[in-house]
Amino acid sequence: MINVSKIKKGIVIDHIAAGHGYEMFKQLHLDEIEDVVLLLRNVPSHKKGKKDVIKIETDLDLDFTILGLVDPHITVNYIENGEKVKKEKLTLPKKVTGILQCKNPRCITQFEKVDEITFYLANEEKREYRCEYCDSRTKLVEK
Repeated sequence: MINVSKIKKGIVIDHIAAGHGYEMFKQLHLDEIEDVVLLLRNVPSHKKGKKDVIKIETDLDLDFTILGLVDPHITVNYIENGEKVKKEKLTLPKKVTGILQCKNPRCITQFEKVDEITFYLANEEKREYRCEYCDSRTKLVEK
């Protein structure tokens, strides 16, 4: 069993699918902050068998859109004075702007520079988003 000390103040991102913690670490640019950050991989889990966990020992404004897209089943725990004060369960975001790219070769975004394309959740079960310009669907890769 692993023994990692509690953090006094910060954020714990829990229930990340095993093997996907590093991807989330990179998406959140955690290598760019000066504070303590722990990435725990393949931690034993009663529900999932194995999971990844990220502990961030600082206040950080996280982009939940990115987190929800990477893994909508994670939980984000906020810690103060060594105790959990708030817990958020994420889901797929209903609207995503500036993150996804349309894959339709005939979409206007393929020919003209569009800085921030908005996609709308079209089918949660299939993890599909609809392009605001051409209505084509983009499916997120399963985790």
